[in-house]
Amino acid sequence: MSFATETPTITMRHFGETESGQAVMLYSLVNASGAQLDVTNYGGTITRIVVPDRSGKMADVVLGYNTLDEYVQDSPYFGCIIGRYGNRIANGQFTLDGTTYQLEKNDKPGDIPCHLHGGLKGFDKRVWQAMPLIENGIVGIKLSYLSPDGEGGYPGNLEAEVTYWWNNNNELNIEYKATTDKATPVNLTQHSYFNLRGEGSGDILGHELTIQAEKYTPVTAGLIPTGEITAVAGTPFDFTKSHRIGERIGNDHQQLKFGKGYDHNWVLKRQSDGIELAASVFEPTTGRVLEVWTTEPGLQFYSGNFLDGHLTGKSGQAYAFRNGFCLETQHYPDSPNQPNFPSTTLKPGEVYKTTTIYKFKTK
Repeated sequence: MSFATETPTITMRHFGETESGQAVMLYSLVNASGAQLDVTNYGGTITRIVVPDRSGKMADVVLGYNTLDEYVQDSPYFGCIIGRYGNRIANGQFTLDGTTYQLEKNDKPGDIPCHLHGGLKGFDKRVWQAMPLIENGIVGIKLSYLSPDGEGGYPGNLEAEVTYWWNNNNELNIEYKATTDKATPVNLTQHSYFNLRGEGSGDILGHELTIQAEKYTPVTAGLIPTGEITAVAGTPFDFTKSHRIGERIGNDHQQLKFGKGYDHNWVLKRQSDGIELAASVFEPTTGRVLEVWTTEPGLQFYSGNFLDGHLTGKSGQAYAFRNGFCLETQHYPDSPNQPNFPSTTLKPGEVYKTTTIYKFKTK
């Protein structure tokens, strides 16, 4: 699928057009070892990550599609940039500087409407400006999007920039940056679904997960945080030591019932403001390891509970229940309505900056 090359390369090709006629491109970034990252400027979507297993065999480890039309027609946020606000906001509403803003209600878990992932047409469904980059022997792509004042109900003209770097150690470094001319909530993240055995290779329940978190934020039946920050000790949410994803996912626990599995925010145990290890995943049959490093305070672990087999992926295999997992670095869900959570408000003159690295290894 990709091949070793002494010099990293970037190639691009036409990927299709939106209904409004906007041209969409697909960029293939190949590093010096032959590992490959494919990105389209539709939603900043990562369509392919091809990395070796312990024997050197390459496989694509993210879920997704082969065509733009499939992403446009029906995608559960496969591989895209999420914004302005990743995760849920209760009742699609928040108050900032004395003004109440009503956002689109585009999700209804537990039959309770809320705002999810930026609304009906969030950053995942926008065509971004794209600039291929090569610096110091590392390939990358810089994506830019101006979200106008009032888009999706949010205040302020928000200039967003996301840069993907794909280095020669099979590390995907994601740099987020944003500025605004009016105070607004911002919580950007990346929504790739992973299966380290290879996409289309069945469920992810045998993957072994560790999360650097002693606490998490429990949710209501509508998957909105209650406001509590609760210890994971003694619960199925304790991944301070490695556990198979499927080991306790069926336990009789109210939070697992609300989420239909894991779909929760972990409060990361942080020592500094810098980039730190948040989670690691090991897939025993292939030896592939994924480490997640971030500057963010939270991590949403989602176990693919709403995949139901009606979507067919790149290799022609249906994506069934729990055939992929997400590890979304973030601020906590519903932070604009939760005064005890870290603030997500970006003000004029400030610069939103955050970094996440997905490191692919083997053992």
